[in-house]
Amino acid sequence: MRQIHEEDTQRKRASSRSARSEHGPSVLLAEDDGEMRRLLATALRWSGYQVIECEDGVSLTWRLREIEHRDAADAFDLIISDIWMPGITALEVLEGMHDREMLPPVILITAFGDASTHARAEHIGVVALFDKPFEIDELLGTVRELTPPR
Repeated sequence: MRQIHEEDTQRKRASSRSARSEHGPSVLLAEDDGEMRRLLATALRWSGYQVIECEDGVSLTWRLREIEHRDAADAFDLIISDIWMPGITALEVLEGMHDREMLPPVILITAFGDASTHARAEHIGVVALFDKPFEIDELLGTVRELTPPR
């Protein structure tokens, strides 16, 4: 049963990705610092990605719930989020998702990355965590490995 679910999920994602391929992969970017968000969004766009921006944990929650309710979690190819944002943290948002296995890969960034934060992120399936300050080229390299631009 799980294998059938995984195959169906992969088919849905492939179909959605091929429909979006002419525009490049899409990244959901959540960062409460406006300057950092604009910098990351610009770097991602220059690298061939579509970027949907969220300014806090509440808007990230809204975007992910919207996808979850439409059974279209593959609306994004990748999620990049700051962890500590006003209202709700990215870790709380991700832990609250009902079907996390339907989410695309998640990269988190933080200025406060202690060992317990890293462990918690790993536990919920985050594929990478960058401690600020980080090299944007290093982040873009990870993004390209996970979701190559078309």
